[in-house]
Amino acid sequence: MRFLFILFVLILPNIAVAENLKTAISDFPANVVFMRHALAPGYGDPADFKIDDCTTQRNLDHQGRKQAGEIGQTLRKQRIVFDQILSSEWCRCKDTAEELGLGEWESFSGLNSFFQGHADRAETLALLDKKLASLSPDDLVLMVTHQVVINAVTGISAASGGLVLYNTSTGQSRHIGMLTN
Repeated sequence: MRFLFILFVLILPNIAVAENLKTAISDFPANVVFMRHALAPGYGDPADFKIDDCTTQRNLDHQGRKQAGEIGQTLRKQRIVFDQILSSEWCRCKDTAEELGLGEWESFSGLNSFFQGHADRAETLALLDKKLASLSPDDLVLMVTHQVVINAVTGISAASGGLVLYNTSTGQSRHIGMLTN
């Protein structure tokens, strides 16, 4: 019985979030949704990492692709439409953006991971800050990125597939967690 209660408590917030994300975006209000890439087993990237060679990176597995597809399906069901979708240049982020199935997206180096020094932290965050400052409060932009980038901007550590709402005018953020179908 205790196990079922714990399971219920863990699942309930995700169900409520899935039903109310569009409202949360509007009520918060947010003009950026940061998304950590979907499940990619492992930690960091291999020592031979090359940004233009996915075989040298930690990538989405079957579960990660499925997770991204389900998140995209939930976003489409709620009729959440983004004015722009940006992705880190890492393959796991680009694959997440593709698997979401939300339409056109583009790579943006201001979302790259600086976790192991593969990208310069100051340079990356300067590019991202410039982009965030250019957004109108009426925009809605999805940014598929890494935990370290989301944490650097919002102070929130998101799980794989997790969402964080961000308001560029106020600098405030709100952790949403993961969407479920």
